[in-house]
Amino acid sequence: MSKHNSLKASGTVGGKRSVLKRFERVKLLKERGEWKAGRTPIGLPKTKHEG
Repeated sequence: MSKHNSLKASGTVGGKRSVLKRFERVKLLKERGEWKAGRTPIGLPKTKHEG
């Protein structure tokens, strides 16, 4: 059985992601100065990158 065209990975290479990974969100919060030392990385607020 073959894969459906929408499931093939060829179109995702180099595509722009709209969702950040947890470590990326922590890094962005640190850059913005919104990260407090000792804070848990669970339950982070939603963040958008400027780019």
